[in-house]
Amino acid sequence: MKKKMLSILLSVAMFASILSGCAISTSKEPDDSSTESTEGEDGAGDDVVVMKDEDMEGREEITLWFWGAEPYAQEAFKRILVDKYNASQDEYQLVVEFRPSVDDDIKTALAASQGPDIIYGSGPSFVMPLVEAEKLENMDAYSEEYGWKDKILTPYYESGTVHGSLYSLVNGVSTMGVFYNKKVLADNNWEVPTTIEEMEAIMDEAMEKGLYASVTGNKGWQPVNENYGSLFLTHVATPQTMYKVLTGEESWVNDDVKAAITKSKEWWDKGYLAGEDYVNLNFSESLQLLSDEKAPFFVGPSIAFQWAASFFTGDKEENIAFIPFPATEQVPDTTYTLGGACTLSINANAEDSHKDEAAKIIDMMMNAEFMQEMTAAWPGYWGTPLKDLSSVDSSSMNYLSAEFVKVVSDISAAVNEGNFGYYDNTFFPSATQTRIVNIDEVWYETSTVDEYVQSIEDEFRTEFDNGMVPPTPKPKMD
Repeated sequence: MKKKMLSILLSVAMFASILSGCAISTSKEPDDSSTESTEGEDGAGDDVVVMKDEDMEGREEITLWFWGAEPYAQEAFKRILVDKYNASQDEYQLVVEFRPSVDDDIKTALAASQGPDIIYGSGPSFVMPLVEAEKLENMDAYSEEYGWKDKILTPYYESGTVHGSLYSLVNGVSTMGVFYNKKVLADNNWEVPTTIEEMEAIMDEAMEKGLYASVTGNKGWQPVNENYGSLFLTHVATPQTMYKVLTGEESWVNDDVKAAITKSKEWWDKGYLAGEDYVNLNFSESLQLLSDEKAPFFVGPSIAFQWAASFFTGDKEENIAFIPFPATEQVPDTTYTLGGACTLSINANAEDSHKDEAAKIIDMMMNAEFMQEMTAAWPGYWGTPLKDLSSVDSSSMNYLSAEFVKVVSDISAAVNEGNFGYYDNTFFPSATQTRIVNIDEVWYETSTVDEYVQSIEDEFRTEFDNGMVPPTPKPKMD
């Protein structure tokens, strides 16, 4: 009965307007003859870019829908994945469609038992309802064949499991942290902050000088809000409290969670989130302002390296750097909020031979060689969550790519030490994640902290009781 109800809910999703967790920029047609801008079968519009080699007509198509990445990223995807796969055999060709509304498109297609062979997802919380509705293939056999469990960091591998079986793989690690402009800090005699108090003092001085305290914004994509929700739940509520909450040992209605939400409102009230311009900025515009020395900080996810590459160029390239969020009284050790760029799954309705090829393509994306090549061309997105990164050589990479490799390596080390918290789209169930996105209810004072936290508890308890919470890795406990 539960699966039938979930299938009905999935069908209803075709009417929802759900934005991709990564589709911040609108894609444009890359300068490549093997791509074309077209209107998709589902009427997605002419902003869909189809990457297909007409010279391979007659081959069976293995399909993948992806978010609307920038043209340079699409070119890298074609060269490093599509062309290599197509050249590896002569029976199939990989056809990729870059769709700005990919999450919505995939839910609509899967509700009708259609869709691409390889399923993009914006996080395990996106995947869970699809598994319960029997829309995704169980990948246990492929995991054994390709050794995924042995080579992928355990928290990331387990985040893609449902009832002990694998249904998705996170393609790249992501964390919430602080990008800063080294020149702005140096020009103002500011040191790189190591504590939240030091960072707040710099932001106060920046506003006094007519700068933004930090730049980020949710223009066109409200889920930017969840970055701050996840960040403060990690660094104020603490990973230890959140582990107890996510495993049902403790209620969301507790003083630690309330303190985290209150801290986010304090930052909002002080104007630390770009002030009144928070609703007028997206990631690209925010990074442009950071590059133009209009702010010392950009608080956001490490995947933003990919947009920084468009603005920190030439003499400005090495002005940007990234640090984990500074120490707080509650969490003094260097700690990372674990998140993922996206998930990759296999369509349960695909032909069996296509499922095998889909697994082969996913495996191509889950190794150090792919990470090295993609990060060199497309920094920020393909930080493959591997246990062993020793073979990834960043010595010949450009500055931004090499910096991103360092971030991924640091995250890997932190995971091994247990110094991590939880990004909501990776470790929270779907309806609970939506409540985190709506943290601006507290900022705008349409809900009190108490009311808001109780609403999270209500959603989470229902999902917890229905087995909808992704596996929760255990952090270092006090």
